Amino acid sequence: MVMSIRTFKRFIQFPLRALGGYIMETTTVKNYNIFILGFAFMLVFTGFNTMSGIQAMIFKSATTPGSGGYVEGFKGDGFISSAVIYAVFSIASWLAPSVVAWKGPRVAMILAGVLYAQYIAQLLYPNTYLLYISAAVIGLGAPVIWTAQGNFLSLNSDDDTISRNSGIVWAMLQSSIFIGNMFAYFMFTGEEFISSSVRTTVGVVLLSITAAGVLFMFLLRGTPWARDTAASNESPTSALRSSGKLFLTKDMLMLSVTFLYTGLQLSIWSGVYPTCVGFTNSFGENRKALATVCMIFIAAGEVLGGAIFGFFGHLTTKRGRDPIVILGFITSMTSYFLIFLNIPFEAPLGETKPEDAAYITSNIYLAVFTAFILGFSDSCFNTQITSILGGAFKEQSSSAFAIFKFMQSMSAAVAFFYSPWLKLQWQLLIVVVFDILGTIAFCKVEWAANKKERTPYETDNTCGLAQEGDGLTEKP
Repeated sequence: MVMSIRTFKRFIQFPLRALGGYIMETTTVKNYNIFILGFAFMLVFTGFNTMSGIQAMIFKSATTPGSGGYVEGFKGDGFISSAVIYAVFSIASWLAPSVVAWKGPRVAMILAGVLYAQYIAQLLYPNTYLLYISAAVIGLGAPVIWTAQGNFLSLNSDDDTISRNSGIVWAMLQSSIFIGNMFAYFMFTGEEFISSSVRTTVGVVLLSITAAGVLFMFLLRGTPWARDTAASNESPTSALRSSGKLFLTKDMLMLSVTFLYTGLQLSIWSGVYPTCVGFTNSFGENRKALATVCMIFIAAGEVLGGAIFGFFGHLTTKRGRDPIVILGFITSMTSYFLIFLNIPFEAPLGETKPEDAAYITSNIYLAVFTAFILGFSDSCFNTQITSILGGAFKEQSSSAFAIFKFMQSMSAAVAFFYSPWLKLQWQLLIVVVFDILGTIAFCKVEWAANKKERTPYETDNTCGLAQEGDGLTEKP
């Protein structure tokens, strides 16, 4: 097995050796790693993100007799499986830095990628117990893959490139939603319920793409320039202690409010909103296909935001991250208001009836537009969070990203648990409150960091963290 992996890696890298030589300059290696990282994550999450958006509809057909996709004895629920994933995710986040410190970010991402593949396989033949067990298993792998990705991203970036690289990786990652849902759209067109043959075909294709993404992770190059840093030499035990210490600092506690909001927003765009569209009777019998179209436009908004903030990352470095977060706040509040007007309140609970009407007559074009700005607003928050964690907390990037994913996944788990039971207007109220609080918290931390940078005799520029000797001071 080891020899076959090495043979595959050498085969793929042969053109690189032939074109540019095996030994590359540090800057070239970093740029290469950023591209491969984004491409591998794009493939892995083509499977997972697509499944997250369509699984509630697929499993609803699997539990509905006479739907063509009915599976006898299956009682699984897409929202509940997502809740299990994020609940385990939040708990396991505290162990993720130790795994990354033990195995290194490259190996950690590969191992976690395999766990993503096993979850996608649940589409092939749904089983209630296996669904929830596999959800718990992927919950163990998810914090590892994200913590390792954040660590590897920071190791291949510096103060001048972290915003650009964050945007590029984010744009490539979110294009996975576009790719997977384009395929799902053609599979679901004309399907009021999802048949067994369609479900199996979708499962095989998504599983194959995810597996290809894991294989591409073998092409990531080492980071020898980072071997002498504190982050790369950290032991698993010290990584756990470091995470706890960092979590209790003032600025990380403030940012945690923003992290909580991103989890609630994640539950809306990745599960609740497309499912509500797919369950809205007034959208007609092609409403399942419309749900995938909405996911495509969510992806378009995500990719546009990531591309803009990536290509113009140098402006973010000069002007600060807060204008982009404020833009995200405005667009997200707009999208929540349009959802409130256009979608029946009963939609999260299951297929709506003809008499279940929204405040206005549900409009297909408005639903698609709402999806686009919802995705754009999510990219505003996530690219800037990645930027601030990979820059201000570079020396403890594994711990910082683990804390981010802990808070995000915890709020997402809670949101997915109440999603099948709570009407839409109350779900929107919760996310709006945290949207306001999260934006205020992020801006306060960013403004504090900018104030310190403008102070001529300050030597600590760690986003407001003034504790000397805690390993968080950036290079001046």
